Amino acid sequence: MSTEKGIRRFHMHSHARMLALNGLPLAAFWQRLLGNAVDLFIAVAIWAPLELAWRLLLLHETNIHVVWDFHELGNVAVMILYWGFALYFGHGQTPGKWVARTRVMSLTGPKLGLWQCIERGLGYGASVLEGGLGFAQFFWDSNRMCAQDRLAETIVVDVRKRS
Repeated sequence: MSTEKGIRRFHMHSHARMLALNGLPLAAFWQRLLGNAVDLFIAVAIWAPLELAWRLLLLHETNIHVVWDFHELGNVAVMILYWGFALYFGHGQTPGKWVARTRVMSLTGPKLGLWQCIERGLGYGASVLEGGLGFAQFFWDSNRMCAQDRLAETIVVDVRKRS
């Protein structure tokens, strides 16, 4: 490969990856819904004791009213960190995705990067902020991609049907 000194050239790196993913069975809506519901339950189960401990032990509050609210930084942080780390350390499967028999796969490389997993967590927030429209994109996208998939450059596949 010849290059001129000091000039960088664009090289498409994802073409081989797209060929490797071509034809994989995509997850059904019910699978994605089930996986997200299980993961949301787990995220809230992690968040609730942390929130109580924070309010009782550090803020010394006596009248505690705990509510999951997307406007509170702690709530959002737990959600993004849960989805990001669970997806990264689960190699594309959170506990919810494992239950639903789905796996997130990168469109850009053979495995998900940590930032890519965090981006998916942020994408869930974007989907909520869009009034759910980010999730509804599943129904009109030919590759069943939602906002979080587009943001992180991922797809969700059905692992029950993989050969």
